[in-house]
Amino acid sequence: MSKVRTPAREDADGGRLEGFRGFWKRVLSLTRKEIRQLLRDKSNLAIGIGLPIALILIFGYGLSLDVKNAPVAVVLEDPSPMAADVVAGLELSAYISPVVVSSMHDAERLMLARRVDAIVRVPNDFSRRLAAGDAQVQVLVHGSEASRALIIRGYVSSTISQWAQRLADRRGRPDSVSAGSVMLIERMWFNSANTSTWYLVPGLIVLLMTLVGAFLTAMVMAREWERGTLEALFVSPVRPTEILLAKIIPYFLVGMLGLGMCLVAARFLFQVPMFGSFLIVLGSSMLYMLVALGLGLVISSSVKNQFLASQIALISSFMPALMLSGFLFDLRNVPTVIYLVGQLLPATYFMELIRTLFLAGNVWPLILKNSAILAGYAVLLLGLARFVTRKSLD
Repeated sequence: MSKVRTPAREDADGGRLEGFRGFWKRVLSLTRKEIRQLLRDKSNLAIGIGLPIALILIFGYGLSLDVKNAPVAVVLEDPSPMAADVVAGLELSAYISPVVVSSMHDAERLMLARRVDAIVRVPNDFSRRLAAGDAQVQVLVHGSEASRALIIRGYVSSTISQWAQRLADRRGRPDSVSAGSVMLIERMWFNSANTSTWYLVPGLIVLLMTLVGAFLTAMVMAREWERGTLEALFVSPVRPTEILLAKIIPYFLVGMLGLGMCLVAARFLFQVPMFGSFLIVLGSSMLYMLVALGLGLVISSSVKNQFLASQIALISSFMPALMLSGFLFDLRNVPTVIYLVGQLLPATYFMELIRTLFLAGNVWPLILKNSAILAGYAVLLLGLARFVTRKSLD
């Protein structure tokens, strides 16, 4: 039975059609308006296109959990050809870069300065004990980075086992010199329990201080610009330096309070030992807080927009500190360009410094070098913040 289309029904259908057309017409008009606004606002366009590109480049090139060419100090106390053959076996490995030193003292010095990740000691009775079937090789690994230490220890163990097997094959007696005939005496420096928490917690302190220092202060001046309250300050006798100090001091105190809470949690909640001086930890943290504050103020004084300032701070401070400062993985295994970018970050030096202070103690060459770099960054960024904060309404 077919329906009869009455004039009233046709009017209703026509009204719905007009409503449908009107709906999409309004949507298209609003979409065109939003596209024009997006094209006019270059900052949003840059974030929409630039952020994915930056993320894919950082994650693609910067994230690497591989360990290659790990520097290992080799102390060759046995002058025999057989002991030298062990070193040759280590040199064949694509994952280890052996550095032959003359004494354990030199090797320990390189380890403390973080110039090598492990020490392989071939004792003076190696060849004699190898003939007897109970040779020993001592392996000391820098344990401040738990996962890297395990990987390097595995590489050394595997390399020496392969060398022993090759030696047995050359002699035509596969069972005479087996992997078990060379015993590895292993020891983990600075993190004997190989606890990843000891490695991660000091790094988290760096990230938290970056977040408080750079990310929060990046919006301080921008908020003042948006609300127009800086204009009121500019017509007063207050100087730009005084305005910046007034902005820095509260966030500096908040950051140091956060640092204190992190140190208490690290020591008593996560049981992370602190072998270095507490005063040096405090002093170096104050330097890094000034660096983070300076970076945040430079950003907020330059862009004068809270949203944009927060995005720039996130991309330029927190994410690089998370990805490229050595928090998650060792930067020595990434491409040279990414490594150089990591070396430009202040967080890289503070990360190395605070981990050393927590787990290794007062290694003065490293403390002086990294503290000097952080002090230089603090002077540079605070001076730049003062330069871009002019008493002008332009």
